[in-house]
Amino acid sequence: MWICMVYNETDASVDYQLCQDFGLILSVFSLIYLLVCFPLGLCYNVLLVVVNLSNKVSMTMPDVYFVNMAIAGLVLNVVAPVELLSSSFTRWFVWEYNNEVYITLLILFNISSLVIMYSTTLLSLDYYIERALPRTYMSSVYNTKHVCGFIWGGAVLTSFSSLLFYVCNHVSTKMIECSKMQNKEAADAIMMFIGYVVPAVAVLYAFVLILRIRKESTPLDQDSARLDPSIHRLLLASVCVQFVLWTPYYMTLLVHTIAGTPGYISNGHHIPTYYFLRCVSKLLAFSSSFAMPLMYRQMNKNFSNKLQRLLRRLHCRDQSCPHERSTVQQVVT
Repeated sequence: MWICMVYNETDASVDYQLCQDFGLILSVFSLIYLLVCFPLGLCYNVLLVVVNLSNKVSMTMPDVYFVNMAIAGLVLNVVAPVELLSSSFTRWFVWEYNNEVYITLLILFNISSLVIMYSTTLLSLDYYIERALPRTYMSSVYNTKHVCGFIWGGAVLTSFSSLLFYVCNHVSTKMIECSKMQNKEAADAIMMFIGYVVPAVAVLYAFVLILRIRKESTPLDQDSARLDPSIHRLLLASVCVQFVLWTPYYMTLLVHTIAGTPGYISNGHHIPTYYFLRCVSKLLAFSSSFAMPLMYRQMNKNFSNKLQRLLRRLHCRDQSCPHERSTVQQVVT
C-alpha cells in the first residue's frame, strides 16, 4: 500500500501501524468519492455544459466562466478514477500505472487546476468591471469566450514544464541540460506561484474593488444592464469554495518545494503523514469538480428555466413546441 512498503511488513512498530491506519482511512475516502462524488460531479458538469450551450442566446458572462470550469471539472473526472483506483490511494487497487501515464495524469490535473483557478479569478475581475461599467461591454459574453480560450492555452503552456521533466528523464541522465531540468521542486514552485499566489492576489484585489463600489451609491445602481444580484452571492461562494478545496494541495506543493520529498527522508518518521496529507489534499482538489456545478445549480436562478426549455425542446423533437408558436404569434401581432 503506497508508502507503507518502505517498512517491513513483520515490523510491529508504531510507524508501520500508523501507515496502515492512514492507508485504510485513505482507501475509505477514495471509495466514498468514487461512489458518491464522482457520479454527481460527472452528471452535473455535463448538465451544466449542455444546458448552457443549448441556450447560448441567454448566456451571461458568469455562465461562460462556469461552463469553462465545468469542462475543467470533466477533465478532473477523467483523472480522478484512474488515480483513485491505483495503489497510491487504495488498498483494493485495480491497476498500477507507469511513468508515462503518471506524467499524463499530472499534466491534465495541472491544466484543470489552472483553468479553474483563473476562471474564478477572471470572473471576479469581470464582475467588478460589469458593476462599475455596465454598458461598456468589456466583460461581454463574446469577449469572455475568447478569454476562456486564452486561459486554456496559458494552462497548457504552464504545464509544459512537467512534459519537459518527463522527456528529460527518458532522453539521457547524462545530458547537462536535462539534468538541470530534472528538478521537480522547481516545477512545483512554478505551479505554486502561477496557480495559486497570482490568482489569490488578483481575487483579493477584485474583492477590494467590489466592496468599495458596493459602498458607493450611484445612479448606475438602478441600471437594468447590471447583473442579477444573486450572481454576487454565487461569486462569493464559488471563490471561497475553490480556494478552500485547492489550498491544501498547493500547500503540499509549497512543503515539497521547501523541504523536498519530504525533507525527513533520512529518518522516515514523517513520510506516512506527508503522503497521507498529500493524497487527502488531492482528494479535496478532485472534490471541486462536483462542488462547483452543485453550487451553480442551487444558486443560479436562471438555470432551472434553461433546463426546462431544453427538456421541452427534447420532448417536442422536430415539431414546433406550443410555447415557441405562442412566442412567434406575439412577435407577429
